[in-house]
Amino acid sequence: MTYQKIKTSVAEGVAVITLSDPGTLNAAGLDLMAELQEAMDGFARPESGVRCVVITGEGRGFCSGANLSGRADPAPAAASTEPPDSGAALERIYNPFVTSLRNYPIPIVTAVNGAAAGIGCSLALMGDLIVAGESGYFLQAFRRIGLVPDGGATYLLSRMVGKARAMELTLLGEKLPARTALEWGLINRCVPDAELMPTAMELARALADGPKALGFIRRLVWDGLDAEWAEQLHAERIVQRDAGRTEDSREGVIAFLEKRPAKFQGR
Repeated sequence: MTYQKIKTSVAEGVAVITLSDPGTLNAAGLDLMAELQEAMDGFARPESGVRCVVITGEGRGFCSGANLSGRADPAPAAASTEPPDSGAALERIYNPFVTSLRNYPIPIVTAVNGAAAGIGCSLALMGDLIVAGESGYFLQAFRRIGLVPDGGATYLLSRMVGKARAMELTLLGEKLPARTALEWGLINRCVPDAELMPTAMELARALADGPKALGFIRRLVWDGLDAEWAEQLHAERIVQRDAGRTEDSREGVIAFLEKRPAKFQGR
């Protein structure tokens, strides 16, 4: 598949998607989002052989956010006197996309280089493991244009760093450097810029070598953000049944008894 706004590669069960519109710091316009959704959908299919996806950005930034022109309805009625709807594209494009990431069947690693702003910040935070280079930063600057955080940012931030810090990030709209993001528990790794992709790929390969149950685990953790105690215990019981019926679970038990490393196939 040939894309104009992203680049993709696959090796050893790891797919790398690179946002590739460096002239806009990889702004998440509608064209880029359409390509990103198509690529993610393709890698989610079992026949793709992909067992982990890495998302990163080309050049000096991860993603500078959505183009402002992409927030309103791109085709309003000519005679309409209604003001533009800045939430229309969220409903049609961005919200379905981040929801598809939440429900993704395999692990996702995000590798943040430079700015992760606006919807780009939300995209970065959707990673199951989040790695940032030392020059990376996270930004919710919506206050500067009279809009509100989106792409799930208000949901994610309050759960990841707590109400006080979420309020600070969104109300003040200041940059959060990667090193501070690590101290706050927002990300998993902060590494020198030169080590960003090697670190992300090392994590991704470890995930790609893991059992099918990793997809079940990520789903349980995401669902656990909202579940009641008894509900979550029941969910673990049901998913444990499903995990125990996989080929990888059988291999894991046999390998344990034979005192050797398991060779998981993602099935």
